[in-house]
Amino acid sequence: MNFFLLLTVVYGILESIGLGSFSLPLLIILVIIGLIIIVLIKLFLVLIPAILVAIVVWFLTGGDLFWTGIAFLIVAALSLISKL
Repeated sequence: MNFFLLLTVVYGILESIGLGSFSLPLLIILVIIGLIIIVLIKLFLVLIPAILVAIVVWFLTGGDLFWTGIAFLIVAALSLISKL
């Protein structure tokens, strides 16, 4: 689908619901918010193992945040490296 055709369709939909006067800035803001949400969800999914290991280390060390942080950073780095 052509980008300009898609933009015309989106503009027409926004115009029909009364948002035609500021549709382009609103569309840009919504796209940016959507991209941020997608990136945060993907980052959270990659960091699930690191979060779980950090929780286990926190319980095993009796709440020591230093070792919990070290465990989280190591597992998070390994998870991110494995995704590359």
